[in-house]
Amino acid sequence: ITVVTWNVGTAMPPNDVTSLLHLNTGETNDVDMIAIGLQEVNSKINKRLKDALFTDQWSELFMDVLSPFHFILVSTVRMQGVILLVFAKYYHLPFLQDIQTDCTRTGLGGYWGNKGGVSVRLSIFGHMVCFLNCHLPAHLEKAEQRKEDFATILHMQQFEGPVANGILDHDLVFWFGDLNFRIESLDICFVKYAIDSNVLSQLWEKDQLNIAKSTWPVLRGFQEGPLNFPPTFKFDVGTNKYDSSAKKRKPAWTDRILWKIKPPSKGWGGGGHRPSQGVLSVSQLCYCSHMEYTVSDHKPVAAIFAVQFASKVDKPQVEIYVADEWSRPEQAVVRYKMAVGFHRSSWDWIGLYRVGFRHPKDYVSYVWARSDDGERCLEKQLCAQVTFSEEALPKGNGEYILGYYSNTSSSIAGVTEPFQISLPRSEEGSSSTDSSGSSSEEDDSTLVLLAPKSRSPSPGKMKRHRSRSPSLAKFQGLILRPSSRDRGTSRSPSPQSRRSLPRNIPTIHLPQEELGHHGVKGKELGQAAESPEGSSFYQTVQEQGGLWPISADSPLARADPRNLGLLPALRLEMIDQALGRQQESTDQGYYPCQKMSPTSPPGCGTSPKEGCNP
Repeated sequence: ITVVTWNVGTAMPPNDVTSLLHLNTGETNDVDMIAIGLQEVNSKINKRLKDALFTDQWSELFMDVLSPFHFILVSTVRMQGVILLVFAKYYHLPFLQDIQTDCTRTGLGGYWGNKGGVSVRLSIFGHMVCFLNCHLPAHLEKAEQRKEDFATILHMQQFEGPVANGILDHDLVFWFGDLNFRIESLDICFVKYAIDSNVLSQLWEKDQLNIAKSTWPVLRGFQEGPLNFPPTFKFDVGTNKYDSSAKKRKPAWTDRILWKIKPPSKGWGGGGHRPSQGVLSVSQLCYCSHMEYTVSDHKPVAAIFAVQFASKVDKPQVEIYVADEWSRPEQAVVRYKMAVGFHRSSWDWIGLYRVGFRHPKDYVSYVWARSDDGERCLEKQLCAQVTFSEEALPKGNGEYILGYYSNTSSSIAGVTEPFQISLPRSEEGSSSTDSSGSSSEEDDSTLVLLAPKSRSPSPGKMKRHRSRSPSLAKFQGLILRPSSRDRGTSRSPSPQSRRSLPRNIPTIHLPQEELGHHGVKGKELGQAAESPEGSSFYQTVQEQGGLWPISADSPLARADPRNLGLLPALRLEMIDQALGRQQESTDQGYYPCQKMSPTSPPGCGTSPKEGCNP
């Protein structure tokens, strides 16, 4: 397991982080998981709005860099500028279960999230592991405040389930981040002399965290490797020189990585030792800083751990059987077998992933895991079977992986080994793809909205948008309207992604009195469409240039069958232009109706072209 912590100081991501993640080395082949904790990611209002529409640039960077090495984003959590990302090799995904996240604000007395902690906990081969990324209060004299905040984080963060409800209840805890502990007593001249002379051991005993580990009960049991690298704070940005400003802050090891193994429970037989199945040991193989990164006033710190334990889980919850190659559409048959005790859901699906995919929603296509005799297959331990339609299959040659996504656990419960798909390209399909590609290159103003559970729109295309996405706060007097242009290829990674959208997209209009409420009561507004995202996304309704949230429980929020993972593309249009068109339609005798189902045909006094747009 590799753990990385970095206070990025609101900087833009660097172009290359391979050395930080210890990639392109022999160590990478042995690493199974990577946890990355970031602090002070730019969280100004305009940047947060952009990150709400798109995946943030730091997360995109790490997914882009790690996916070629077969690392998949397992989970992520963000609290303002504090982000935690957990990656794992794809073949470990079925053995990573019970994934949960939590966050605790401690800034401004618990009301602000610039300080605090975010965590991801999960079961790894049956052992409960928690990753905790913290940003604690700054300054030399705030040591007691740091202790209180850490105790608050440990107390506040609670998880669901029969085991490991608190952070310290886990079998293994990794605690890391900008912990902001400083060097006491020694003046800045001596500290710099010790650094230049490489006698760092003379600074260890004055390090506040080293002192606290032996005096604070809350830190009992936490371990850390030797600090054989120079203090990681504070540097002049763009250099490897310590603070030369008027404040001349004293160098300190603010960025740290610690771990704690849960002590054996009392009452075990055989002299108090736990059974061999529960034995867990941790060895730190590397603990270092990376001086080559200069975008921040902090240097990133990385550690590599070898974690040894007896596996409590031998088989995945779902085993998938597939042919070695699909060269004809009729070969796209998937057989799968669910383990005893597996919590099957009618919202489970099987995704087809290209080798090198970035996260569980980064599929090429999918099929619902809804065989007619699914329950009988589960009870009698028989194989169920589903088939991919010809339209859902990718054309051309490539390596792919199948994964069974469990809606109950929000994780992949089974994967296959890579297999080959070799289907002939149709002339129509290739021309459609070419025209779609050229269209996206010409139109850089298109906004693609992400559903909350989605990690990235349109696999492989976000890198281009990462630095060019417009900041909505700068566009005064703009509203969002559905795009009426036929784009040829949908941005949604769903089975319908290769079909053209209809040119006339009906707009949903709600009366003023209903828009005043947070949720929209609309049971009569249409039937819910099925999608692998469930009901976890939001739609918006226009009212005088504003965007109104609609409750995820409302059928209105699920009415459009194209909302399978991603919201439809939008275009920006001036308010005056939109209102002018509305005035035109009113002059021609078209009046907006009071209610309209998104599935109903145009009518009831609305213009077929403009619908019920305000």
